[in-house]
Amino acid sequence: MGRWSRPVEHSATLFLAGDVMTGRGIDQVLPHSVDPRIYEPVMDSAEGYVALAERANGPIPRPVDYAYVWGDALAELRAWAPAPRLINLETAVTTCDDPEPKGIHYRMHPGNVPLLQAAGVDGCVLANNHVLDWGRAGLLETLEALDRAGIRYVGAGRDRREAAAPTVFGVPGGRLVLYALGMPSSGVPAAWAATEEQPGVNVLPRPSDEAVTLLAEAVRRERRPGDVVAVSLHWGSNWGYAIPRAHRVFAHALIDRAGVDLVWGHSSHHVRGIEVYKDRLILYGCGDFLNDYEGIGGHEAFRGDLVLMYLPALALADGRLRALTLVPLQIRNFRLHRAKRADAEWLAAVLDREGRALGTSVTVSADGRLALHWR
Repeated sequence: MGRWSRPVEHSATLFLAGDVMTGRGIDQVLPHSVDPRIYEPVMDSAEGYVALAERANGPIPRPVDYAYVWGDALAELRAWAPAPRLINLETAVTTCDDPEPKGIHYRMHPGNVPLLQAAGVDGCVLANNHVLDWGRAGLLETLEALDRAGIRYVGAGRDRREAAAPTVFGVPGGRLVLYALGMPSSGVPAAWAATEEQPGVNVLPRPSDEAVTLLAEAVRRERRPGDVVAVSLHWGSNWGYAIPRAHRVFAHALIDRAGVDLVWGHSSHHVRGIEVYKDRLILYGCGDFLNDYEGIGGHEAFRGDLVLMYLPALALADGRLRALTLVPLQIRNFRLHRAKRADAEWLAAVLDREGRALGTSVTVSADGRLALHWR
């Protein structure tokens, strides 16, 4: 299965991205910037990441406008007009100066939220390991900034109830109901869990039968006829292609027992294999979509500079996957550029190799887009 043609009637095409890390170095080249001081073992200023990127790929104009970082992705968004447009926003949006006791801290100035609007972002997953980098006050400022901009969020909140609640997006002829959870395996501290009294993240300690049961109950309470249900999972390691057996078992159980139609996983800094289980899409690791890693050595074999736009078409009647188009891009100068043909073919080969055990394959079109096929 899988096709090149536009989705047929009664389907919805979504835009999904992996980690969008617009803090730190990227924040420094935007119209508004936080204090560049950071508290990392090897770097004390976010300006250092700008310098690394410029050393690797040449000057970055400053300040850039809000469309700049999205680059060639904007033309694809205009062409496909996907809705909703969803990202994992892996940064705090705050001017708070009280860092959490951890090694890496991301924050973007609240004045830069128009960057998200420039791409028409409808919703942000916040169940990740950077949204509380600047404490609970920083999280509250993040929520307030997104609220002011009219951008919905899921996976974090002012208390446990809000953090665990789904966010609902209207699509022509139906709704997309999105839940989000973050796991310690991706670096989300257990102490960041929202409680009855304090803000935080919707933390899932580990994949478990109990978690499936609880989510199944939540879905049953929320679901209406014609709804498509998606679950975002920030899980697993940053590097490597191996998919833990526990992740596959959990993803299958969400589909079998909780009625989930789409499993959207992220945390790895590069793409991982894709599965279609009972005609439901499972993205085990979407990879980063935007980051400030240019010029940083190590892990070059994984080509973390190559990223994907995920454009799944889902049948509104039953949530089944009808088609998945993948648009390859490259991060360069803190901007998304169309990937070269050779790079698109490299990504397709990786996904094809990793998909063999998952029953999927990938082909490249004449225009450089990728298509998923499954059996």
